[in-house]
Amino acid sequence: MRRLPLVVLQCAVLLMPATFPAELRAQTVEAQVTTGVIVGRIVEALTEAPIVGATVRVLDQDVVVQSDAAGRFTLRGVRQGIVTLDIRRLGYAPVRRGDIAVSPAKPAEVTITLQPIDQQLEQVTVRPEAFPALRPSSTPVSTQSYDAEEVRRQPGAQEDVLRAVSIAPGVGVTSAARNDLVVRGGAPFENLFVVDNIEVPNINHFGSQGSTGGPISLINIRFVESAALSAGGFGARYGDRTSSATTITLREGNTERIAGEVNVAATQFGAVLEGPIGSKGSFFANVRQSYLDLLFKAIGLSFIPAYTDATAKAVWRPTTRDAFSVLTIAARGTISFDNSTDSARVNNSQVLAPVQDQYFSGLTWKRLLPRGVVTTTLGRTWTRFVTAQRDSLLQPIFENRSTEGENSLRSDLTWVARRGLEIEAGVQWRYASTLRYDATLAGFTRRDETGVAQPLRVDTSFTAWRQASYAQASWQALPRLRVSGGLRSDWYGFLNDAWRLSPRGNVAFRVNEATTLSLAGGRYWQAPSYIWLVGDAGNAERLKPFRADQLVAGVTRVVGSDLKLQFEVYGKRYADFPSRQFRPQAVLAPSGFDDATTDIPFGLEPLTSQGTGQVIGAEAFAQKKFGATPWYGQASLSWNRARFAGLDGVDRPGAFDTPVLANVVLGWRPNAKWEVATRVRAASGLRYTPFRESGTLAGTLDFTQYLSDRLPTFFAADLRIDRRFIIGNRQLIAFLDLQNVSNRNNVGAPQWNPRLRVAEFNEGAGLLPSIGLNFEF
Repeated sequence: MRRLPLVVLQCAVLLMPATFPAELRAQTVEAQVTTGVIVGRIVEALTEAPIVGATVRVLDQDVVVQSDAAGRFTLRGVRQGIVTLDIRRLGYAPVRRGDIAVSPAKPAEVTITLQPIDQQLEQVTVRPEAFPALRPSSTPVSTQSYDAEEVRRQPGAQEDVLRAVSIAPGVGVTSAARNDLVVRGGAPFENLFVVDNIEVPNINHFGSQGSTGGPISLINIRFVESAALSAGGFGARYGDRTSSATTITLREGNTERIAGEVNVAATQFGAVLEGPIGSKGSFFANVRQSYLDLLFKAIGLSFIPAYTDATAKAVWRPTTRDAFSVLTIAARGTISFDNSTDSARVNNSQVLAPVQDQYFSGLTWKRLLPRGVVTTTLGRTWTRFVTAQRDSLLQPIFENRSTEGENSLRSDLTWVARRGLEIEAGVQWRYASTLRYDATLAGFTRRDETGVAQPLRVDTSFTAWRQASYAQASWQALPRLRVSGGLRSDWYGFLNDAWRLSPRGNVAFRVNEATTLSLAGGRYWQAPSYIWLVGDAGNAERLKPFRADQLVAGVTRVVGSDLKLQFEVYGKRYADFPSRQFRPQAVLAPSGFDDATTDIPFGLEPLTSQGTGQVIGAEAFAQKKFGATPWYGQASLSWNRARFAGLDGVDRPGAFDTPVLANVVLGWRPNAKWEVATRVRAASGLRYTPFRESGTLAGTLDFTQYLSDRLPTFFAADLRIDRRFIIGNRQLIAFLDLQNVSNRNNVGAPQWNPRLRVAEFNEGAGLLPSIGLNFEF
């Protein structure tokens, strides 16, 4: 799929003119003072209990209210623009919440959490900060959180939540055209994604089967309330992944009135409707449709993608202690071909085209206890993959029809046993009721170590049970010392009843009001992806859960109220990693497949759990939240060294070994109308394996030189300009997103040219302008 998102971006310039119609300009009349409404809830960070009597003030405006018995508040008469709230309540650490977009078109809905101040902490937690005084024990280190506006306005992110969080330190991507996250040298399949308490295998259109990446996220960025990425060292609550955990929380619909949005972007258009349900509920719904098919046909491309997705969420709070929510996100992505010419057929023969239908859904009940909260979620994920690739004579090279459906039930308890002692515990059951695989792979694309063709034909189905449980305690041992420890248990019924324990622990020492030292470590297990089990008759017996032992140490300093400085060092050691029998030099590290003739796709080959690996690294990070000054931004510099050994036992650089990663984001918001932001990214080029260029195996990867070469350094700079227009009591947001303003043609992995019989490097596009509109009513 490397070509798909690249062409998507190239088509963005065809969307619309860069200026607005004269009629619109004539009708745009901005009042001297335009106001909007902010509605929200204030709850305790741990127990989610409503906080009554909290004072909520809009900074630099004479607007202040107090929360009611349900923790709710309504701020009216707030001047339109981006505002910051100051929230205070006796017995809680004061908080400043910035980046709240206010418009007359519809109310802004926010949820704010306050951290109780233990008597021991009262002397060291005295000022309102944009960063929490205490980090959650589930993500104590290596975690960066982003609010809705920080995600939405990310330059070059193409309104994709995964691209927006990829700027976190230690996080890279496999190419500018995909959002396969590479976290601290780990493969994309090592990343966990949790959306509203539902663990989702892949949240992308055209997602890579058995992994987590793809070109386009199916989550509408306008529904994201917050996103947090933990790059390692996370607590016992999250498991079955060895690199990272990303939690995405979707907002609730506004409770004031029916409102909506219509938006048009470079590749898609959509509509949103939201509002109250009676006096105790709310909803939002959205449908998005791409028009890539029209654009691709218009410019004469021979393969034509299209996608559609829909999102719906409803929340009902019958009492102050109960909340029910239901979420469903469904999507369809297709690729069709124009094979009317010989040239088109040759080009299309190198494209592995997926067609996917997918959805995930969850029903969640939160029940507040006197000193805690229980969250129970019944979830379902389902994907049907129809993947095919044909040669220039339209004969099949690879055909795959698979269905993966899984049900889950999880319940999590957070309980404050006494002042300074918190308990977290939970249990989860997952039953994959639908695992069906019908795959055919031509022999010349699936050769063993000696070059002998090994065609694959598999038609099978099975079911799979797994269960996890955990318990974790966090104790404020001293006024400045916080200790947390936990144990997680994972049982994999489909892997010969494998049972694994994962001890986790962390320590945080608050040197003074601004500086905290932290240390976290633990063991992390992960099961093989389901499709890997059917790539060979013996895989189900040979494969077992693989593990990574992690240790993270860091120091964090908060300067003022909105600037955070952080430095961390880490190490990861892998064992039982899936290794490739046909490629004894390599462990399994797919990041998405473009061409089944280049390498064996999706792990459909003999595998065994004998690989090892290690990653070490260091990261420096600075983040400035929007606050008293009109500037915001962040900067990170990461160094890492990743090495793995396959069945031959030779220690080699990993497939995602990127020694240097650097990201800088800088934004300026001079007033309520304008906003300008830029993002600069640089990274060491990924390693790649060269092609054999002669003999009977010409055009196949030469694994005797596995990962021996490295791509040139990646560099890109993006620029985004936002302009807000008030039209009566409506709002129009227009943006210009200039991607790769440096006009650098970054080089991607080489691809074999069957006509010239040579390897050719893929080059990215140069400057790519994109324009979008969002109309709120």
